[in-house]
Amino acid sequence: MALGDRDPVGWICFGPWRGEVPDLGRVGEVYALYVSPDLIGQGIGRRLLEEAHAQMKSQGFEVSALWVLSDNERGRRFYERSGYQADGATQDDPYDEITLTELRYQRVL
Repeated sequence: MALGDRDPVGWICFGPWRGEVPDLGRVGEVYALYVSPDLIGQGIGRRLLEEAHAQMKSQGFEVSALWVLSDNERGRRFYERSGYQADGATQDDPYDEITLTELRYQRVL
């Protein structure tokens, strides 16, 4: 968790990968990353992600993977700058009458 003057301004949640990723060794997953919208671009997300990577590595994970919405260009650029690459896997999440497509990204720790 990242703390501001009084309140949390960001957090990250990660753990073991919940799906199958063939032939990649032990895979950790970034389940969620949140930074207060008014603080995006100040390095908080990068620091949270770096700490998650360090903790995953210390827990024996060899790879980190995550899902990001295909339309989330800003998020995709953020993860790409952090060493992640889309691996071609997709999943569709239907919500009411809207289907959101996510892309799987991964990187070696």
